[in-house]
Amino acid sequence: MTPSLLMAVLASGFIYGITPGPGVLAVFGIGAARGRRAGAGFLCGHLLGDVVWCSTALIAIVGAREIGSTAFDVLGVLSGLYLFWLGLRAIRAKRSSADAPQGPARQPFWHGILFGLTNPKAYPVAVATFTALLSSRAELLHWSMLPWLIVLSFVGGLMAYAILIGIVGARQVRTLYQRHELAITRLCGVMFIGFAINALAHALPGLVTNKA
Repeated sequence: MTPSLLMAVLASGFIYGITPGPGVLAVFGIGAARGRRAGAGFLCGHLLGDVVWCSTALIAIVGAREIGSTAFDVLGVLSGLYLFWLGLRAIRAKRSSADAPQGPARQPFWHGILFGLTNPKAYPVAVATFTALLSSRAELLHWSMLPWLIVLSFVGGLMAYAILIGIVGARQVRTLYQRHELAITRLCGVMFIGFAINALAHALPGLVTNKA
C-alpha cells in the first residue's frame, strides 16, 4: 500500500465522518442538551453504522475494480454525478425554519447505533466519497487490501469523531454552528463538487477509451 493510497483512504474516512449531515447535527443537539459525554456515546454508537456502510462501499469499489476497469469507471461516473447533485443541493440550500435535531435520547449509545444503521443516504454517500478520492489510485486496489482499507477508513472516522467530541457539548459552539450552518453547508457543497469533478475526470476518459 503506497503512502498516497494510505492517505487517500484515511482522508475518505475522515471526510465521511466529519462532513455536516444528520449525524453531525444530531450530535451537536445531544451535546448541547446533555453534555459531551452523551455526545461521545452517540458518536460511539454511530461509528458502528459508519463501519458497516464504509466497509460495504469499499467492497463495492474493490469488486468493481476487480471485475474490470469499465465497471469501476461506470461506478466512478455515477458517484461523480451523485456528488455533483449533492453539491448543487448544498450550494442552493436555504435556511430551514426547523431547528437542528435535539436528539436528547435517554440512551445515546443505542440511539447512535440505530441512527447510523438506518441513515438511507449513508451508503451512496460513502460509495461516492471513497470512489472520488480513490479513483486516481484504482489500479492499486485488490481484495487482499480490503481489511487494511476498512481499518484505515475506521481510523479516519475516529479522527473525525475525536474532533467532534472535542467541541461538542459547548453551547457556544453549537450556537456558532447554527449561526453559520448555511455557509458551512454551502462550503461542503463546493467540496462535494470538487470531488465530483475529480471522479469524473478519472472515470470518463476510461469509458471513452474502452468504447473506442
